[in-house]
Amino acid sequence: MTHYTKLIPAAAMLLALPLGQAQAPLTSPEKFFGFQLGSDRKVARWDRIVEYYKLLERESEGRLKVVNMGPSTMGNPFLLVIVSSADNLARLDRLREVNRKLSDPRGLSEAEAGRLAAEGRAVICQSMSLHASEIGGVQMAPELAHDLLSRTDEEARRILDNVIFLLVPSFNPDGQIMVTDWYLKNLGTEFEGGDLPWLYHKYAGHDNNRDAFQTNLVESRYMAKILFRDWIPQAYVDHHHMGSYGARLYVPPYAEPIRPHADPLVWREMSWYGAHIAYKEEEAGHSGIINMAQFSGWGHFGFHWITPFHNIAGMLTESASAKLATPILIHPHQLKGGTRGLPDYEPQTTFPNPWPGGWWRLRDIVERQKVSAWAILDLAARNRETVLWNAFRKARRQTERGAAGSPAAYVIPASQHDPLTAAKLVNKLLLQGIEVKQALRAFVTADGRTYPAGSWVVSPAQPKMGVIRYLLGRTRYPDNEWTRARDGTPMRPYDMATDTMFEFMGVRVDEAGQVPLAGLRTLSEEVPAAGTVSGSGTDHSFDGRLNDSFRALNRLLDKGIAVRRVDRGAQGLRPGDFLVSGAPRDLLSSIARDTGVSFTGLQQEVRQGVHEVKRLRLGMYQRYWGGNIDEGWTRLLLEQFHFPYTSLMDAEIRKGNLGEKYDAIILPEDSTRRITGEKDKEPDRSAEAYPPEYRSGIGAEGVTALKTFVEKGGTLITLGGAAGFAIEKLELSLRNVTAGVSPKEFWCPGSTLRAAFDNANPLGYGMPPEGLLLYLAGNPAFEILPGQHNDRYQVIARYAGRDLLESGWLVGEKILAGKAAVVAARYGQGRVILLGARAQHRAQTHGAFKLFFNALIR
Repeated sequence: MTHYTKLIPAAAMLLALPLGQAQAPLTSPEKFFGFQLGSDRKVARWDRIVEYYKLLERESEGRLKVVNMGPSTMGNPFLLVIVSSADNLARLDRLREVNRKLSDPRGLSEAEAGRLAAEGRAVICQSMSLHASEIGGVQMAPELAHDLLSRTDEEARRILDNVIFLLVPSFNPDGQIMVTDWYLKNLGTEFEGGDLPWLYHKYAGHDNNRDAFQTNLVESRYMAKILFRDWIPQAYVDHHHMGSYGARLYVPPYAEPIRPHADPLVWREMSWYGAHIAYKEEEAGHSGIINMAQFSGWGHFGFHWITPFHNIAGMLTESASAKLATPILIHPHQLKGGTRGLPDYEPQTTFPNPWPGGWWRLRDIVERQKVSAWAILDLAARNRETVLWNAFRKARRQTERGAAGSPAAYVIPASQHDPLTAAKLVNKLLLQGIEVKQALRAFVTADGRTYPAGSWVVSPAQPKMGVIRYLLGRTRYPDNEWTRARDGTPMRPYDMATDTMFEFMGVRVDEAGQVPLAGLRTLSEEVPAAGTVSGSGTDHSFDGRLNDSFRALNRLLDKGIAVRRVDRGAQGLRPGDFLVSGAPRDLLSSIARDTGVSFTGLQQEVRQGVHEVKRLRLGMYQRYWGGNIDEGWTRLLLEQFHFPYTSLMDAEIRKGNLGEKYDAIILPEDSTRRITGEKDKEPDRSAEAYPPEYRSGIGAEGVTALKTFVEKGGTLITLGGAAGFAIEKLELSLRNVTAGVSPKEFWCPGSTLRAAFDNANPLGYGMPPEGLLLYLAGNPAFEILPGQHNDRYQVIARYAGRDLLESGWLVGEKILAGKAAVVAARYGQGRVILLGARAQHRAQTHGAFKLFFNALIR
């Protein structure tokens, strides 16, 4: 089912003022929208907001520039609005070049850096409402832009003269439209102010800010281009909302712990900017402001947490939420502490002026966010040369640290289990603005290792040393007093304990000694995917170890061309390789160009030890309750690799006869209660926020239908915690060894663990014998219970027997050691495939994709 709305075409464009005419007063947001932004029960929609920025561009006399970065996921405009003086915007290209040189000062003398700092302008980027239900930022930004252009006081002029303000007025335009339309539809009903029943980004929902380092979403790629390639601002702020019953506004700096490997100035800048925000909020009479609490400095590599390692003071604000634009009454006794840095809701040095309670409105959010956004610009304007000089200093010092540290280089060998995924890793590094070199010939490192031509080399001796260390180096999360409660219980990190991209992607990256510079070329553009077609026979093979071979497979099947899979090796083929016979050569060439997969002609036909591939007719369960983020990411992954699927809603499952339309059904990561809709002993008040038609659950009928589906030959694929549903409802002889274990005994949040794979089993085809799996808090691991039907169970992936942790945080290794991560169980005439580890997590875990893809074909 689709719930996504494309942007309504804008109204007719207003005519620009004739040349030479005196500037008319700028149109205020209140006049344009017909209400003050942030008013009770009023929300401006994205199409009208786009019109307003275009109107401001025409009225601003060259002080505001609207850049359409391109279409969003669903085709709406993703805007960058640049605000500065007319003189600055007239020479924007030159100022960007000045900023670029200061941000990467290799070969730049201090004298020249000083001249550039004197010439340049501070660059500040702020983005709004990445999470679309956190509507304050998008509603605030038009007022902020108008104030910058209409105010004539010294402070406003100083900002325009000294700052280039990069405003991203909506990080998630699609979600803004969805949330606005849902809110207005339910205005005046009992569901007013309730949550959207489905994801507020087509694929990612709330997870869209977990994508800064892998950039799977087009919005992430636009933002990465702005932050990491085109501009590299000195400060970046992402404006968010949080829960309603604590502080009114969180401002920087972060709480402990922080990640090392950023220049210390970055952390000092966050404190500097945050103190100025807090000061200005108190000056404006705003209570409930907290800093250095709640949000730790070690978080997932979303945009505000990865930017410090780009030498950008990356920050966020978090406003207490109303019910969207509907006020909420909060009684004083409902205000609570109990978070990092705020044990009780009482005054402290970082929270000297608690809000007393009362009505809380969207306008309160708008006003506080506008003060915080203005304060960042104000401080940068007052200290322009200091900000720019320190941009130079941070970049130079990080380069020096990288040159002096170990390793001297990271080498990505040309010889890889999946070389196409290695090339994708390199392209993701390039989008981060990281310098990557490629060897034109074989070379030997200072520590004596030889690498072939085509290998890639990443030196930490560059300004983005910190990003490099975390994406390409083994990472350990701190286990200390900052990360455990007073009783010793581990405290959950903010999402992940590691973001080691090369481990997620299953790419070999070696820490190496010095690499000879001769024979290396710097990459200036993405590594192309360029496969070939060789040989003259009618039979061609393609490599089953490549993730992209599944894209090629689906392209061929879409054309009605039969494909076989090798079960026993012959003619140099491996189990899992694919064979295609009689396909037109021009079609193979087209697929090779598009996917990077090469087709190799065979001397003779292979008819023994192979089977014809059948692509299963896929259904994937999609529920409401605000949507399922794992389901959204899995949809994206299926589409990226051209697997056709159908979204299955509750009613269709309850109806039964599922085998008539589907061969396999996917249950994304979820709890049994969310899948079935079963109620706990305590009443579930969250259900009351949704109209009855959006209260999900397959119910007892659906459970019976799924059970019958499998018994009659269907395949049920469970991802992550959805395994619990299959174990309980289908009474599988499996035990989840992590269930019910105290965090003091076992704790593993977002970490990479060593595992072994049965790549002789069709479900393990194409996997290496050993590798890494991403384990997330709450994921199951399995033990097969002794019984009469042990032969019905197969272990496809198993955690190592010892020394499991590669990166992240693991307490209680013995709980997981040797246990199954992926299990297949025969059930009646069908089977259940339980992927306990998240093989497709956020479309990021390329190294395990094949465990998922193999389950989708027979």
